Amino acid sequence: MEKIWLKHYPPGVPETIDADHYVSLNDIFEQSVDRYQDKTAFINMDVEMSFNELEKRSRDFAAYLQAQGLQKGDAVAVMMPNLLQYPVALFGILRAGMVVVNVNPLYTPRELKHQLNDSGARMIVILENFAHTLDKIKNEVKLDKIITTQIGDLLPAPKRYLVNLVVKYVKRMVPSYQLSNTIGFREVLTQGAKHDYQKPGMQGDDIAFLQYTGGTTGVAKGAMLSHRNMVANLEQVSAVITPLMSDSEEVIITALPLYHIFALTANCLTFIKHGGRNVLITNPRDMSGFVKELGKHKFSMISGVNTLFNGLLNAQGFKNLDFSHLKVALGGGMAVQRSVAEHWERVTKSRLLEGYGLTECAPVVTVNPYDIEHYTGSIGLPVPSTDVRIVDPDTGEEVELGKSGELQVKGPQVMVGYLNRPDDTAEAIKDGWFATGDIGNCDERGYFRIVDRKKDMILVSGFNVYPNEIEDVIASHPKVLEVAAVGVPHDSSGEVVKVFIVAKDKSLTEREVIDFSRENLTGYKVPKLVEFRDELPKTNVGKILRRQLRDEDKH
Repeated sequence: MEKIWLKHYPPGVPETIDADHYVSLNDIFEQSVDRYQDKTAFINMDVEMSFNELEKRSRDFAAYLQAQGLQKGDAVAVMMPNLLQYPVALFGILRAGMVVVNVNPLYTPRELKHQLNDSGARMIVILENFAHTLDKIKNEVKLDKIITTQIGDLLPAPKRYLVNLVVKYVKRMVPSYQLSNTIGFREVLTQGAKHDYQKPGMQGDDIAFLQYTGGTTGVAKGAMLSHRNMVANLEQVSAVITPLMSDSEEVIITALPLYHIFALTANCLTFIKHGGRNVLITNPRDMSGFVKELGKHKFSMISGVNTLFNGLLNAQGFKNLDFSHLKVALGGGMAVQRSVAEHWERVTKSRLLEGYGLTECAPVVTVNPYDIEHYTGSIGLPVPSTDVRIVDPDTGEEVELGKSGELQVKGPQVMVGYLNRPDDTAEAIKDGWFATGDIGNCDERGYFRIVDRKKDMILVSGFNVYPNEIEDVIASHPKVLEVAAVGVPHDSSGEVVKVFIVAKDKSLTEREVIDFSRENLTGYKVPKLVEFRDELPKTNVGKILRRQLRDEDKH
C-alpha cells in the first residue's frame, strides 16, 4: 500500500488543478492576447513588444512555416539567447501546430548535429553569432531551410542598423560562415504576412516541445512534452503563485535563457498567461550591464539559479537598487545555498522561494508556499495534482518519513517519454512514477529536501557524503565566492572530498578552509584537498559542472 505523503497548502492554493482546462498552449496564448492586447508582453534593449504585436508577428511566422510545406507535428529548432525574436519564433511554431526544439546557442558542432538529427528538425532559427557552428555540420544534417537573425532585427530603425553594425563589425561577434538555403528573420515575417494562417486543430496529447536533457551524463535525450503537460504545469504554477500576483501588472526579470525549461515555463509562458511583462536580459554575464538594466524597471519578480543570485549580490551597485516592488525571487535549477538566500533576503527585503523541477516534468514539481517568510533549505511542497514519494534506490520500496532515498514524481506534468528511446522511457517511468535520480527526504510537515544527485554522492569509508551540504557550509565563509565539492579516489577510504573554490578574498588559504569545515562538519565530510580557481565550469544556466571538475582532476 502506498504511503500518503503529507501536503499542507496555504490558503488560496487548491490541492488539484484541471490539466484539461485548456486544450493547448495556443488557447492560453489567444486568450491572453484578447485580454491584454496593448499591454507590454516583452521588453529587450529598451524596446517593448505588446501582446498585439506578438500576436501579429507570431501569426506571420506561423503562416510562413505553413507556406513552406511544413506540417502539423514537424519539428523546428530555435537557437538564440533572450531576444524579442525568441517569443515570436516560439509562438509562431506552436501556433502552426509544430514542435519547438530548443537549442542551447553554446552547443558544440557535435552536440548541435546530434540534436538536429535526433529531433528530425526541418528548419532552424539561428542567431548569426552562432551560425558558424551550424556551418561545420551543414552537410551532416537535413534542414529544409535556415532562418538567420541578427541581434537587432526586431528593434526599430535606426537603432536596428546601429546594433547590428556594432555587433558584426565593431565587436566582431559574428564569426564568418557559409550557409546556403537561408532566409532572414525579417524577410520571413514579410513573406508570412502575404499568406493566410491556417489554425490547426490541436489536442492535448500533441507534442509542444522537445527539450533535450542529460547531455552531461551521456547522449542528450529529447523529452517529449505535450501541450497537456505544459498546460498542466502552467495551471500548477498559477495555483501556487496567483495569491502573489496581480494580472497584467507584474514585471519579471528574465535573465535565465528562455530555451531552458525553467525560464520557458516560469517566466515566458506563466507571464504570457497572466499578462505580465518579461524583461529579457540577453547577456546576464555582463553583471554591470545587468544591474544597470535592473535599475530601469519596477520589477516585482525575478527567477534565477544560485550562481545568478550570488553574482548579483556581489555586483557593484546592486545593493543600491529599488527593491520596493519586488515580491519574490524564484530559485531553482540547482540548490540555493543558505548563505546566498539569507544575504538576498537581507539586501532586497524580499523572499527567495526555492523550488524543484526537471526537464521531464515541464519542469515544476515542488515549490515553497508563497506565505513562507524565510529561506528554509527545503524545496517545498508538491504543486497541486502532484505526488512525490521517496524510495530506496536499490529496492524501490518506500522509505520511512525522514529517511533519504530517491525522489519519484507522478502528475500530469510528467513527460510523454524520451523521443525514439522506449527503453530509456521504460526505465525512467514505471507505473506512472518518474524516477528523478535525485536523493531527498521529507519531514513530518510534508516538506521535501534534496540531498544530492545520486551520481554526485561521495562515498567516504562507506559513509554517504552529499556535496550540497559541504558546499552550503563552505559558501557561508565570508571569503568564499563560489565552491564545488567532488569525490576523488583514495587508496584507503575509497574516496575523499575535494573542493574547488573561487575566492572573494584572495588571502583565503587552504588551512582556513579546512579549519572552517572542521568546525561545521563531521570528520569524514571535511575536505582533504582544496584547489583555488579563477572560475568554475558551468552549464548555460549557471549550474556548476561537478562532473567536469571530476573529469579534469583525473587527467
